[in-house]
Amino acid sequence: MGWAGDPADEKRFLATRKSYNILLFFRTVLLIYYSNIIVLPLIPVLASPQPSPNHRHWLHSLDTCPSTNTWAIARAVELHHGDVIFTKRQTSGRGQHDRTWHSPTGVLTASFVLDKFNPNLLPGLSLAVGLAVIFAIEDLVPECRDMLRLKWPNDVWIDRHKLAGILCEATSGKIFGTRAVVGIGLNRCVDFAAAGLDERAIGNAVSLHSIASKVPDELCLLDRLRHYLLELADMFSTTDRPPEKSGLTLLLPELRRRDALIGCNVAIELPSETICGQAAGIDECGRLLVCLAGDRIQAFTSGRVRLN
Repeated sequence: MGWAGDPADEKRFLATRKSYNILLFFRTVLLIYYSNIIVLPLIPVLASPQPSPNHRHWLHSLDTCPSTNTWAIARAVELHHGDVIFTKRQTSGRGQHDRTWHSPTGVLTASFVLDKFNPNLLPGLSLAVGLAVIFAIEDLVPECRDMLRLKWPNDVWIDRHKLAGILCEATSGKIFGTRAVVGIGLNRCVDFAAAGLDERAIGNAVSLHSIASKVPDELCLLDRLRHYLLELADMFSTTDRPPEKSGLTLLLPELRRRDALIGCNVAIELPSETICGQAAGIDECGRLLVCLAGDRIQAFTSGRVRLN
């Protein structure tokens, strides 16, 4: 039978179904165990222009605050797993290694509260969060699909320009166990010149509105980010599960495919020295592998990385 309704509705329906099938194809990772096929986590959801209608129970929207991460940590007992703290005006944002995180108008700034983590898996969390940020953006901005990359350990790049940054901080309590407060700053609609900022001085930054024909609203982005972060929290939780199904293990193929540094000459800035070499990938613990003189491979757990 043919389509009985408006031809325009049929066209939209077919386009939506095609987009969803493509999304499923690229997002679903399969493993074969004893002839059984198991579908792995980070399950995509069909993109919708509207956020979840029950956001009022998890969203804490602030007119302004110094830092959403600091706000969340200071109010630990009042917050619950899955809560999101959002502000349009963050005045003292913090980045990795206590660097300043600039939050001009148009940056989506939020912190996500995730509980009951296995503390042994925390070192790889920022990379996994970066992947969640990529998936959320690609769900809502299809034209960015397969263009976004991870710059170890905590940035999302597009064409070597910084689109988003991540700051994960761990706390603990009797009620919620090991908690991760995941701060995300996403350059959604930023006019860097009007804010008096040089894009090159802040990580060669780029704003989503400059590369997307239509930018999702803030609530839709928060809702989609929360969807993927809750899935990650389950993968990194204290729930008993075999090593091959926990932490970064299931995500490694996609993390390595999205690695923005692989094959690049890099400089790792450490407190006491700077080490130069060629980026050689990401290991199973989320460490950056660098090939040094004499083809010696060294793994790094931290450090500021710049292209050399």
